[in-house]
Parts: sequence; structure tokens; C-alpha cells
Amino acid sequence: MGSNYKQNRVNEEIKRAVASILSEVKDPRIPPMPTVVAVDVSGDLKYAKIYLSFLGEYNETEVRRGLKAATGYVRRRIGETVRMRSVPEPIFILDRSLEQGIRINEILKNLENGSN
Repeated sequence: MGSNYKQNRVNEEIKRAVASILSEVKDPRIPPMPTVVAVDVSGDLKYAKIYLSFLGEYNETEVRRGLKAATGYVRRRIGETVRMRSVPEPIFILDRSLEQGIRINEILKNLENGSN
């Protein structure tokens, strides 16, 4: 329980911090109101995979560039917000599961309405 519990706690702390920090980033390439879907910190705490989702239309290449440019700022702010011996390097991953879920719900709703 010890190690897994600690890992989950670190993941949640960083998830909460990143959600707040990304609202401070003023890069126009990053769409407003990102959703931090999940955070997965490596066992050695060197890297943090941060899964992000954005609603609406956006240019994926530009979003990736914006996130890459903000990496240093995000890492520094994580260090200021979360008490850790070493701050993991953020690795941003775009997660489209929310968009896909919305699309599936719309398809199911259309099928349901069409069969009535």
C-alpha cells in the first residue's frame, strides 16, 4: 500500500496544481480551459505524463508547440506549489477521449431518435 498510495497522492497533487497553473499560461496557441484528464508520474519522479483534453476546435500542432514552450514555466510553478524533493519534467499528451465520448453520445442519441 505504501508506495502505490504515495504515487497516487503525488499524481493527484500534480494534477490539481497543473490544472491551476495552465489557467495562468497566456500562450494563444493553448486553448482556454484545458482539462487535466490524468497525471502519471514515473516511479523515480523524474517525469510526469500529463494528459490534457480541450473542448472545441484547435490546431493540434500549435497546441503542442504552445505546451512545449510553457514546459519550463509549468515545471517551475509545480515546484512552487507542490512540496517535492525534485520536480518531475512535464510531458504533455493530448487526450481525445472526452471528444470521442461526446461524439459517441451524439451518435447514440441520433440512433435513438431515428428509431422512434
